[in-house]
Amino acid sequence: MADNKMGSIEDLMGGDSKPVETDAAKMSPGQKLQNKMGSIRLSQLEKSVEQRAAQSGVPYIDLKGFPVSPEALRLLPEEKARELSMLPFLMHGDELRIAAISPENEAVKDLAYQIGERNKLNAQVYLISDQSLEQGLKLYATLPKIIKIEKGVQIEEAKLKELRSKVKQLSDVEPLLKGVNVTDMIAAVLAAAIEIGTSDIHIEAEEKDVAIRYRIDGVLQDVAKVPRELWGKLISRIKLVAGLKLNVTSNPQDGRFTILIDGAKVDVRTSTLPTNWGESVVMRLLKPSAIGLKFEELGFRPAAYKKLQAEVVKPNGMIVTTGPTGSGKTTTLYSILSFLNKSDVKIITLEDPIEYKLAGINQSQIDHSKEYTFNKGLRSILRQDPDIVMVGEIRDKETADTAVQAALTGHLLLSTVHTNDAAGAIPRFLSMGVEASLLAPALRIIMGQRLLRRLCKECVAPHELTPEETVKVNEIIDAIPENSGEAPDLATAKFMKPGESSATCPACTNGFKGRVGIYEVLVVNPSVETVIRAGQVSDQDMRKIASEQGMVTMLQDGMLKAMEGLTSVDEVLRVAAV
Repeated sequence: MADNKMGSIEDLMGGDSKPVETDAAKMSPGQKLQNKMGSIRLSQLEKSVEQRAAQSGVPYIDLKGFPVSPEALRLLPEEKARELSMLPFLMHGDELRIAAISPENEAVKDLAYQIGERNKLNAQVYLISDQSLEQGLKLYATLPKIIKIEKGVQIEEAKLKELRSKVKQLSDVEPLLKGVNVTDMIAAVLAAAIEIGTSDIHIEAEEKDVAIRYRIDGVLQDVAKVPRELWGKLISRIKLVAGLKLNVTSNPQDGRFTILIDGAKVDVRTSTLPTNWGESVVMRLLKPSAIGLKFEELGFRPAAYKKLQAEVVKPNGMIVTTGPTGSGKTTTLYSILSFLNKSDVKIITLEDPIEYKLAGINQSQIDHSKEYTFNKGLRSILRQDPDIVMVGEIRDKETADTAVQAALTGHLLLSTVHTNDAAGAIPRFLSMGVEASLLAPALRIIMGQRLLRRLCKECVAPHELTPEETVKVNEIIDAIPENSGEAPDLATAKFMKPGESSATCPACTNGFKGRVGIYEVLVVNPSVETVIRAGQVSDQDMRKIASEQGMVTMLQDGMLKAMEGLTSVDEVLRVAAV
């Protein structure tokens, strides 16, 4: 074996590996004799190791005086080197040489292979003596210490807790930002957002100042203005925390960081976008509590819930939810997945991005930079033998076709499409080019949804309908199908509105706190399948069929909730009116 000889090492190094002679000029005769005897003994031990290497066919190295490569040494932590009595000593081109007391040890061979694979090097293990190993291990102390640069800068939980205690309502935020440094300003913005119940923080550079706005229960609220001259420091601090590139200002960037609130992790998804006055920043707060709703607590009407429950427990088919961004589709799908998550089923999701981490569910992240798209990801998922699959969004024919095939071949598939209501989903699939004959048997149920703000229980007040409102409410309630399972009675309705004290109520924001879903559930029954197979179907056709099967629309669902005092008539008309 050519590499058994030190000649191969010398060739790699471009020199030899002769030991360095020690300077003994100042030693006494006795010390010189003792040193000589020790050297002879070590030489004999070294010789025996060399002979053992020759007999076993393993290459041998003596590291005494050998120019060990610092780059090689850094490939293995000192603790691991001492644990397994091994260390990398030479790296040249794509060749790596590792010395070990026991090259035959499986743990040594496995680690050597891993180091080589990880660094794309051809690794070979050499036999080494105990004293030679000690010489090599001493070199770890001479390596320059590398300072670990962490991505992002932590925001301390204690600081957030302190700042949260100073915020009771929106008007408390701006004073909190006065006279503080930029680091504390960002911490204060986050702390106040958490305390008030914000889903998104918007920080926007304007001509004369910097605007800070919170999205609370789906509505943007102006919170504070800070001096324009602070913008550069603010954006740099945010980028530093989120692990974004400080010198990139002309392209959008996306990052993420985590803060701790009461011991629970809150992910903060950060997005920057170039604007004419500077970059706009949006930070979305992904709180675990946001997905704590159980399936039965989402707010479905009893009849709609019964229909949906009957379909989601079936082993195959497509469950589709529709609605604009921010309408609660992710929360609905996650709640259904949690309901279905049992030990005897395998659930895989494909998301862009993964917003919340779900225990017991395999979640996969789309990466367009690596051409890992919804379509390619879905094809890969189906090779993982799942029972239930969730695809974050169906937006093209390829993904739609694959989803339909999955639903027809024994999988339950949950996904979303962007349409205004449930009736628009089927025309949308057909416009993508999905075959009607395949879509009809694949679809099981389509949901449309929106989110309404709930009235605050602390400052709510009775509301007497105006003549115009009375006409509108009657029109909406009278249109509810007789076979819907609903029997609304306006005579017993309890219409409510934000009370006079809502502007100063410490428990809410302008009379509202929290949100409730409004839904419409369209079941794909035989009559719907027949219409789909015809291949020509409009939104109006589907709304007529939905009404015939007793579907309550989102607008009607919202008005029923207003009659129960959960929300106001104005809020229903703002969100759900066509």
